[in-house]
Amino acid sequence: MKDNYFLDTNVLIYTVTGEARKKEISINLLCTNAVISTQVVNECINVMSRKWKYDYSQIRLVTAQFTQECQVMTLSLRTVCLAMDLAKKYRYTYFDSLILASALEANCESLYSEDLQHGQVIDQRLRIINPFL
Repeated sequence: MKDNYFLDTNVLIYTVTGEARKKEISINLLCTNAVISTQVVNECINVMSRKWKYDYSQIRLVTAQFTQECQVMTLSLRTVCLAMDLAKKYRYTYFDSLILASALEANCESLYSEDLQHGQVIDQRLRIINPFL
């Protein structure tokens, strides 16, 4: 069995829209062992409603697909505290650190994101990978 890996919001967004290469890569990542958080779901909803003007029935269909394909981690007070520690240590924004904290709590070895530093290892166990390079 492959190890679980975490998907950042931008990867999920590209499964719905975006140029063909990024869409294909993102869809392939969505199909196996993917983990997301409730934060990622919320960020996707925000992008789809504000940027793309999707209505909520369309958004519900898309997010249902995400949550069926992926394991979904909920945010806890522990996640929030870990995120603050990571923000201080690695100097990422709080919300990026919340993604990192969720991935660490899910025991993921990889986090796929185009927004964070490719190749960086967080707490000696989570590697950030930009799948579009």
